Amino acid sequence: MVNNLAQTIDELKQKGFWIVGSYLEGAKNYTKVDYKIPIALIVGNEEKGIRKLTADKCDHLVRIPMRGKIQSLNVSVATGILLFEILRQRSL
Repeated sequence: MVNNLAQTIDELKQKGFWIVGSYLEGAKNYTKVDYKIPIALIVGNEEKGIRKLTADKCDHLVRIPMRGKIQSLNVSVATGILLFEILRQRSL
């Protein structure tokens, strides 16, 4: 957790990190991103997700496809799925 997320994103980008944010609108399937590069993962809360300003600063916006009426997962579950995909790709 950081005090100023926008400033932290800028600092991470200067250090060579790509920023990946979980987002619902206009985001690509989470499996379509190359996670072998240095990344910082941003996951919002269950109610509101990440803010639009934060999403605009991300290099990649990803979503976990859902079926039925469920729009999103609990943040800890979503984070676990995303971290598993990162580890899966990095161990290939």
